[in-house]
Amino acid sequence: MLSAYIDIVTAHPLLTAFIQFTILGTLGEIISHHLFLGSGKRFCTKPQLVGKMIAWGFVGIFTKYGFVGIHGFTDALVTAGKLPGWSSSGFGYAFTTAFLMQLFVGPQLMFFHRIEDNLVMRQWSFAGISKALWALAWFWVPAQTITFILDKPFQIGLAAVWSVALGLILGAAKPKGEQALTTPGTA
Repeated sequence: MLSAYIDIVTAHPLLTAFIQFTILGTLGEIISHHLFLGSGKRFCTKPQLVGKMIAWGFVGIFTKYGFVGIHGFTDALVTAGKLPGWSSSGFGYAFTTAFLMQLFVGPQLMFFHRIEDNLVMRQWSFAGISKALWALAWFWVPAQTITFILDKPFQIGLAAVWSVALGLILGAAKPKGEQALTTPGTA
């Protein structure tokens, strides 16, 4: 079964990135909403749910492109001698790649996803974006370090799982009763 997964994500990297983020990103958002806001508060309408699923899928595609690009960028810096020697392999390479990913790709990806969510929900709000940006340092650098230690076929899948974990962490950290950005009618 594991070899079938590797074959599929290797043969169809963008499609599988789209699917994995569509399922896991949306699932994480729904779980977080219900755990921390309660099932009595409406998450979104069915058309909005479809929009959110598509938005998460595009986050997966852009994340895949980001991973490919940041690996190339890290390799080029290592080859040019612009990084310390410990950055060339193993944990050091994974950490350096994760750090560069969050420095150069992470903020744009967060803003892109927030804009997608604003369009889907027909609102314009960047509430909580500063907390999300701080998560690049305290959550995403360590999480992506683990991700980049893995073989490439497993990286996007784990990144999608991390998005569920971060949604749960941020949901738990919200003050009790605070409405999520995705709750209809918030501004």
